[in-house]
Amino acid sequence: QVQLVESGGGLVQPGGSLRLSCAASGFTFSDYGMSWYRQAPGKGRELVARVSSPGTNTYYIGSVEGRFTISRDNAKNTVYLQMNSLQPEDTAVYYCAKLFGSTLDSPVDFTAWGQGTQVTVSS
Repeated sequence: QVQLVESGGGLVQPGGSLRLSCAASGFTFSDYGMSWYRQAPGKGRELVARVSSPGTNTYYIGSVEGRFTISRDNAKNTVYLQMNSLQPEDTAVYYCAKLFGSTLDSPVDFTAWGQGTQVTVSS
């Protein structure tokens, strides 16, 4: 059974940084790409970033490119999202999700979501 546990969220001022973590279990982590999504109040869930199974390839949506970095540690079954230069529009609940394959273009496994971690950017 796939389990994903996100952590690292919090309240930060504009321009600040946070590092989110997602601990995964129940599957062979190193075989699958991973992704981060976010959901702002009153909005749908939005893809933020993806990483391939070995961690060599990444994808970001335009609004976070250059500010966020997705990475993974396959020895620790953990995927990270380093978020710098945070802005109020980054405020959302952040979730990680596994992909059905190893590459960036693999579909997302929407059947397994963690509880998410709240990120609030406010002065």
